[in-house]
Amino acid sequence: MSININPDTTLSDPDVALVCRALGEETRLKIVRLLLAGEACACTLLEDLSVTQPTLSHHMKVLSECSLVVSRKDGKWTYYSLDCATLGAFRNTIDSLLCAGNSAKGCVRCSQ
Repeated sequence: MSININPDTTLSDPDVALVCRALGEETRLKIVRLLLAGEACACTLLEDLSVTQPTLSHHMKVLSECSLVVSRKDGKWTYYSLDCATLGAFRNTIDSLLCAGNSAKGCVRCSQ
C-alpha cells in the first residue's frame, strides 16, 4: 500500500503504523539513515549493509510500500532515495502527538 500525502499534512493512524513498522527494523532504519545523504544505488547499499541482494530487495519493498523510499531504474541498476513528503508528514505527525493539548504550554517534554 502506498501512502499519498502532502508534506505539510500529518499521516493517518494506519499510515503512521505502516511507517513505524518499517522503521522498527534495524536494517531498514540503517537504510533510511544512509539515504539521508542522498540517492544511492542498490550496489552501494549492499556494500554498506553487508546483506544479500534478496534481503536488500525485501527491505526496499517494505520501505517503498509505505512510501518512505522511491526508486528509479537506470540500465541494470536501481537507485533509491527518500520520499521527503512522507518523511515530512511523519515528522509533522510525531510533532502533533507530542504537542497535542499543550498548545498553551508548548510541546510535551519527557522528564526522567
